[in-house]
This record gives sequence, C-alpha cells and structure tokens, in this order.
Amino acid sequence: MVDPRVQAQLKLYDEALALFHQQKFAKAKQELEKVMAGPSKELIDRARMHINITEQRMKPTQEQNPKTAEEHYQRGVAMMNIGRWDDARESLNKARKAAPKADHIHYAMAALDCLTGEADSAMANLKVAIELRGENRFHARNDEDFAFLQEDPRFTELLYPEKEGYSG
Repeated sequence: MVDPRVQAQLKLYDEALALFHQQKFAKAKQELEKVMAGPSKELIDRARMHINITEQRMKPTQEQNPKTAEEHYQRGVAMMNIGRWDDARESLNKARKAAPKADHIHYAMAALDCLTGEADSAMANLKVAIELRGENRFHARNDEDFAFLQEDPRFTELLYPEKEGYSG
C-alpha cells in the first residue's frame, strides 16, 4: 500500500520536473521546495539535486565553471537534462574521476548511458552505483531514464535480485 502522502509528494515532484524541463527554473524551484517537506527520503534527495541544478541554471554563465566533483556532477546532470549528451558525459567523467566512490555520479552516468543507448555501459555504471549505495536499486526501479533497459534481463536481475529463481 502506497502512502497517500508519498503519492502527493511524487505528484508535486512530477509537476516540478515538468516546469524544470520547460526551463521555468524559479517556479520549478518553488515546487521542489514543497517536495522537500514530504515523507519520502528518496524524493527529498532528488528534489535537493534538482534544486541545486535550478540554482545553477539561474546563475549567470560566468559562475558556471565547475571545479569540484559535485559541481561537475551538477553540470553533467544539467547538460543531460537539456540533451547535450557529449557535454554531460565530459562533466560526469570529470566528476567520477574526482570522486570515484560517489554513488550518485555513477548513477547519473548510468542514466546518461541509457539515454544514449549504451546498454552495457549503463549496466556497468548502475551496478557500481548499487554496490556503493544499495538504495540506488530502488531509485532505478522507478526512474524513467532507465526505460531503455526495462526489457533487458540483466537489468531485471540487477534491480530485482529477490526474484532470482522465483518462477511464478
């Protein structure tokens, strides 16, 4: 049974993302801040990440010169969200090199790989993200960025290990 408060929080998050993708960053940030008040830690984490990105997007471009792993990560996700795959990959690679144990960076790389049709690389990055932080398994189950892998048996095995050997 899904908690109705989590459902309401998810609806707010979806609405905020729609605004985000329309590049209505100020309004998206307001909606994301409402998501932060909900019960789901996963949605709070995602909202926090998108708030950081909206704040980056609202800054003048001279301030968008990433130096830290987290700044490269934020830039990579921002580039990914506007379909600039090569720029996204470059930033995420820099982030991963600077912080090789940061699960969220591997997760973002997996999402990018999925969005660009790189199934093997997506699986490898997602596996590392899950090894570094088990909760990523649950995030990926509901992440539309991984739709490309939905029919891949390796994806199912990775995300639903409890079903292994279960036939029915």
